Amino acid sequence: MANMTDPFRDIFLAGVGALAIGAEKSKEIVDQLVAKGQITVDQGKEIATDLQHQAHENTAQVRDDVIRAYLGSLSKEERDEFAARIADMAAQVDGDEALHAEEAAEVKASANTSA
Repeated sequence: MANMTDPFRDIFLAGVGALAIGAEKSKEIVDQLVAKGQITVDQGKEIATDLQHQAHENTAQVRDDVIRAYLGSLSKEERDEFAARIADMAAQVDGDEALHAEEAAEVKASANTSA
């Protein structure tokens, strides 16, 4: 089974890094505009929220593009194996979330009986 090759990983990391730098610089600019009184604090918060949303969308797009490129490099059998591994991971995460919810309920019930 082929593993994610370094070029795909590098592209993904470069994309995420570029987005992070862009978000950082954008926040600096917004902070400067607020400090100079050119925009209000509320406007600055709204812009920052919009930037965070856009960064999240861009990161998701980079992730999807890298996965699509990776899948394109695999044979049908390798894609099927990869899909099965992802399904297993998703099931594990779902199981972990269920376990955490169950533990939280037990702690809450224990706290209610102690009080």
